[in-house]
Amino acid sequence: MAAKPKRARAKTKRVPAKKKRVSSATSLKAVDSAVDSLNDVAAMTTAAVVLVAKESKKLLADAKRLTKKRAALMKKKKTAAARLKREASAVNKKALAAIVKEITAVRKETAKIVPLKARMVVELRELKSAAKRANAYTKALASVDKVLNKPKKKVRRKRRTVKKAV
Repeated sequence: MAAKPKRARAKTKRVPAKKKRVSSATSLKAVDSAVDSLNDVAAMTTAAVVLVAKESKKLLADAKRLTKKRAALMKKKKTAAARLKREASAVNKKALAAIVKEITAVRKETAKIVPLKARMVVELRELKSAAKRANAYTKALASVDKVLNKPKKKVRRKRRTVKKAV
């Protein structure tokens, strides 16, 4: 049995679909919703900047506190080690061990805070940039709306001057 030859398809020109005409109401609604969403984004980013800045300040304060505590503990460790070297007693050994234990705890806390602080700084920088852009666009749109919504000035007709016959 012989294979049937494939039937050649006639090439037809594709007619592009007619572009839908946008009504004025639809376009006005779209513009208004875009402006509203931009205003919402500006408000949300500004609020987010405030919150993240607050959290960032808290983390910075914690990091500073831990750094000071660690420095004080390192001084204590140095004096306790010197005391232990002078007089090797169980009390001095326990004091040095307690200080070392506290330094380790501070180091662990610091290790938790440092990556959070780094992420927070990056997030805050990006949020501030977004808020700056959104607020700039919002201000520009507000000034443009002000210009566009001015009432039209009425044009006064020029008076006709009557020429006197000489």
